[in-house]
Amino acid sequence: MADVTGTLTQIFTYPIKSCAGTALPEARLTSLGIEHDRQWLIVDDVGQFQTQRQIPHLAWIEPTVIGKSLQLSAPELPTISVNFATSDAKKLAVNIWNDRLLALDMGDMAAQWLDEFLEVPGRHFRLVQFDRKQSRFSDQTWCGDWPAALQFADGFAVNVLSEASLTHFNERLMEMGLDPVDARRFRPNLVIDGLEPHEEDQIGKLRLKAGDSHLELELVKPCPRCQIPDINPDTAIKETEITDALIRYRQLPSMDHAVCFAMNAVVRSKSAAILKLGMQYEADYRFKESH
Repeated sequence: MADVTGTLTQIFTYPIKSCAGTALPEARLTSLGIEHDRQWLIVDDVGQFQTQRQIPHLAWIEPTVIGKSLQLSAPELPTISVNFATSDAKKLAVNIWNDRLLALDMGDMAAQWLDEFLEVPGRHFRLVQFDRKQSRFSDQTWCGDWPAALQFADGFAVNVLSEASLTHFNERLMEMGLDPVDARRFRPNLVIDGLEPHEEDQIGKLRLKAGDSHLELELVKPCPRCQIPDINPDTAIKETEITDALIRYRQLPSMDHAVCFAMNAVVRSKSAAILKLGMQYEADYRFKESH
């Protein structure tokens, strides 16, 4: 019998790392996470990956997957559409955290559009697509001996947040005289109900039934937070009170007192299937003695 049951209440994908996300009514879950999630990356002249940490107004770029093309929209610029890169596209060496790998260049039109929008003096940018011929894996320290693949996400294919944790955080914000925030601040892929605040920290396996398929995620690591939750996704303005509020109660001793919110997860299912809002899940605690 499962320790916890509930429903899937929100699904998000972020096609370009650190750009705007899209809320979806349904999405295909693959071994690499939500289909097209962090499949693209913005890099600078030397192939170094870029995020809202360096360029907050990346939050205003809205990428949309339409068929086999990626549409890019941003304030005061015409929307453009670029085809997915094919295997014979130019390859660029890119750096993302401690990984260096080859990625597929998305072409000059996308690069010029990025330069025009980002307007960083003396710097130029390119959009690259993850090359499926390359391999990138989550840290085995957390995943064990079963390799967990990912694309351009920071370290794990899926991020899971509970509605209760977000509600609890917003209650704290309001006690401080601040406005509540929505899930976009924390850039989860999946939001679930049925838990107490931060009970997702204790979950191990999470299973969803999709038709005849059973999807299984393993929640493996609390998600340490940088300053990106401080960046308002609507204004691109940094609001440090978000981290200040988190520091008051979410520095976890088990994570060397890092500020953590939500859980990193890996896909354990052998086949892809469709996630839909309202799907039921069941989950087991990682350590039974904790409950």
